[in-house]
Amino acid sequence: MKISYDAEVDALYIRLLEGPHQCRTLRLTDEVSLNIGEGEVLVGIEILDAKEILGRGDIPKVVLENIPGVQA
Repeated sequence: MKISYDAEVDALYIRLLEGPHQCRTLRLTDEVSLNIGEGEVLVGIEILDAKEILGRGDIPKVVLENIPGVQA
């Protein structure tokens, strides 16, 4: 999984699967879209206006829990 943020356009992208994928986009709201790959597998999540949507003015801290090999 890879999470990237583009401050220039205030967009956050969460890539769940690596590699090239043919995707269709499912728009949940004006700001949130899902990229769906073959077999209806979720490939990624795009969030526009990320600071407003996620952090009320800032990008929130990421906390990883119960993930093997990652220390808190």
